[in-house]
Amino acid sequence: MQFNNVQRKTQRKRAVQVGRGGTRGKTSGRGTKGQKARAGHKIRPEIRDLIKKLPKLRGRGTNYLKSVAVKPTAVNLSVVEAVFKAGDKVTPSTLAAKGVVPKISGKISPVKILAAGELTKKFTIAGCEVSAGAREKIEKAGGKITP
Repeated sequence: MQFNNVQRKTQRKRAVQVGRGGTRGKTSGRGTKGQKARAGHKIRPEIRDLIKKLPKLRGRGTNYLKSVAVKPTAVNLSVVEAVFKAGDKVTPSTLAAKGVVPKISGKISPVKILAAGELTKKFTIAGCEVSAGAREKIEKAGGKITP
């Protein structure tokens, strides 16, 4: 065997043809001239222009962690004891009528009854949130809590 008789084991890869005859010549498969023919070409999607026209939503500022829910007005048992008679029904509307709870833009704010103070009278409490300590004191005095 001589060097000029040596045969290749694998076929030779042909170089990509360039020019009019090859598959990747002239415009290299990019069609014609212009922005689309350039390297790294990007045409901005039309939807992005619409998005940029929308006003920015800037969040809720420094208080973004605060809840937007209306917080209940705290009313202590000592106030309920002083304002109501024994056997009365305590509701947010009766508390507002007696001036204990403020009206916020014409609406009665939600109420939570807290355990501060002593309770000797018997009350029926309806439509108010009640703390665990206040619930215990109301039931001990013989009162009822209805939702």
